[in-house]
Amino acid sequence: MAKDNDWKSRLGVVFSTNPDFKYETESEETVQTLEPSRQKLIVGIDRKGRAGKQVTLVTGFVGSDEDLKELGKMLKVKCGVGGSAKDGEIVIQGDFRDRVTALLKEAGYNAKRGN
Repeated sequence: MAKDNDWKSRLGVVFSTNPDFKYETESEETVQTLEPSRQKLIVGIDRKGRAGKQVTLVTGFVGSDEDLKELGKMLKVKCGVGGSAKDGEIVIQGDFRDRVTALLKEAGYNAKRGN
């Protein structure tokens, strides 16, 4: 009964006088991860907003956050550096464009070196 009366999930909703009204929360769609051969990844370098430090940026990943983090972890381990994977981007600390592109192609991804 308490689950049906969870008011925090309905903040900002206008009151309804319909006695049969049932509030439905929007469910997030799960993004299907494309197989590696259909991914179009671009490997570039970025310095903006990073205090002059270089990072290798992998963009263009289509799929779930778990798969993105798994791919990011594999790249970080193979390069032996730190980084992060979020918002559809993988950030690898340092300039590893050539190595990351080679690793992605070896894993079956359609990777292209950017800038």
